[in-house]
Amino acid sequence: MNDQQKTPDSDGQVSDAVRGNWVDTRAPEWSRGFLRLSRADRPIGTWLLLLPCWWGALLAAAHQDGFGWREAWIMFGCAIGAWLMRGAGCTWNDITDRDFDAKVTRTASRPLPSGQVSVTGAYVWTALQALLAFAILLTFGRFAIWLGIGSLALVCIYPFAKRFTWWPQVFLGLAFNWGALLAWAAVTGGLTLAPVILYASGIAWTLFYDTIYAHQDKEDDVLIGVKSTARLFGAETPRFLLIFMVLAVTLLMAAIIAALIGTANVLVLTVALGGPWAFGWHLSWQMRRLDIDDPGVCMMLFRSNRDAGLIVVLFLAVALIL
Repeated sequence: MNDQQKTPDSDGQVSDAVRGNWVDTRAPEWSRGFLRLSRADRPIGTWLLLLPCWWGALLAAAHQDGFGWREAWIMFGCAIGAWLMRGAGCTWNDITDRDFDAKVTRTASRPLPSGQVSVTGAYVWTALQALLAFAILLTFGRFAIWLGIGSLALVCIYPFAKRFTWWPQVFLGLAFNWGALLAWAAVTGGLTLAPVILYASGIAWTLFYDTIYAHQDKEDDVLIGVKSTARLFGAETPRFLLIFMVLAVTLLMAAIIAALIGTANVLVLTVALGGPWAFGWHLSWQMRRLDIDDPGVCMMLFRSNRDAGLIVVLFLAVALIL
């Protein structure tokens, strides 16, 4: 890679950030490197961490047939916590991957390899974000607090997964969907089969969207020896995506049935189950548009999963108010 590839844009903008984002255009200049470490200029990751939390909270509220100020706070707290923990996780990921990132065209402009932020500063920023998220977690109840603390092991392990397994997306799924368990526990005070099935559905969904995402970097990953499901599946990717899609939709339906059967009327259950149906149609649309050799298409489809997840939120919210 030549020096020009290693040099960030003159304004420090990261190469795969959303053009004209608020970090690059409105944030104070001194804060931009830290916000870029947190991926504040690329909000899709926050959405993908938050959406399973909202699934869990709404499904738990529907299970208990009630949504009040407590549930509203949990959903709001999850939104703030997702932003903070996604930021802490991404900062930790960039600390561990800084040497790899310097060798990949798409990531060479990130704050650590480009020199916008020091490694020491990144460690401090990681701790600050995690502590603020912990302060929110303390309002969620004892069982949820312990679940939240337990997730830290997954956050710490994930950046290293691509060094020892062809399935790092599984570790991402385990970490990114933990909020489904945590939010359910925050609402109900415990866990049942339904949130566990919901968690499994989210993991299958993560395997779907992050395999698409990983196809952007497959050529660089070969050169630096990083593993991924994109490299593992290669041209067979569509076949595996179909499997993940079917698993995600089927498990999501099973979670809704397990949560609502016996406690909800037929109309509520029918509307709630409309979520997985519409969710599945969105994933099918992604597969029809997929071109694993076009990084731009892969990024567009990856980002579209925010809408896929919001579809489920919409149907669960409607079912809750019926």
